[in-house]
Amino acid sequence: MIDPFHLEAYGKTTVNYNRDVEIFPVLSAIFEGIYGECPYKSPTDMGVNMVGFCMVDDEVCREASLQEIIRRYYQALSRLARDMGSKDEVYKIELLMKQAKITADMRKVVNAANRLAEVKGSPAAALELEDGTIVTGKTTNLLGASAALLLNTVKVLGDIPHDIHLISPSAIEPIQKLKINYLGSKNPRLHTDEVLIALSASAATDPNAQIALEQLPKLKGCDAHTSVLLSDVDVKVFKKLGVNLTCEPIYEEKKIYH
Repeated sequence: MIDPFHLEAYGKTTVNYNRDVEIFPVLSAIFEGIYGECPYKSPTDMGVNMVGFCMVDDEVCREASLQEIIRRYYQALSRLARDMGSKDEVYKIELLMKQAKITADMRKVVNAANRLAEVKGSPAAALELEDGTIVTGKTTNLLGASAALLLNTVKVLGDIPHDIHLISPSAIEPIQKLKINYLGSKNPRLHTDEVLIALSASAATDPNAQIALEQLPKLKGCDAHTSVLLSDVDVKVFKKLGVNLTCEPIYEEKKIYH
């Protein structure tokens, strides 16, 4: 609806939400009771449209917007694969991508993860650091791709040689035995939460592990992609680290039920 407060204060016609217009007198009265006056002349003054005035680099903002569309596309695909979403949701985002003339390939980590997975014939993952560096991780006998990715990334950030073991294989084996022999797991590889706990334990005696552990805050805001769907545990770990994660809508193992 037309914002009457903005029209009266500035002589300009603007459109705002009816609920914001209706509650503005109450909000104004609260401000006056606390500060003596209301800093806003209208609900439009304090609306989300004011965000535009904070943008100092339009090109950067546009690129971030395009990347967010791609991330939402993969999120929709993942929900559909888990039978939690709909084809309509995916279709709408595909239309939006066509209008914006963008493709999933414009997300650098997608190509890096999928290419490595194709070469190795097993799940892989990739992460882009703030400076544009792409770090990858592959599936091994000891680690899942996402767990390997985290270790490889903190090594790069901490300038730790790639061939140095941050977690001793002898320390990983007891965890694998616990998972298989006592917890009934069929996958002996360590998940991201397990590898971070093991890294924390190693940090007590290994300076390199301590340096690696201190790099984790630097992952916040980084983009990552995996060639398969991750477990809920892995997804939550990436979220807690502040990593913008996307996954291919493919299950690592084909089962009747997921």
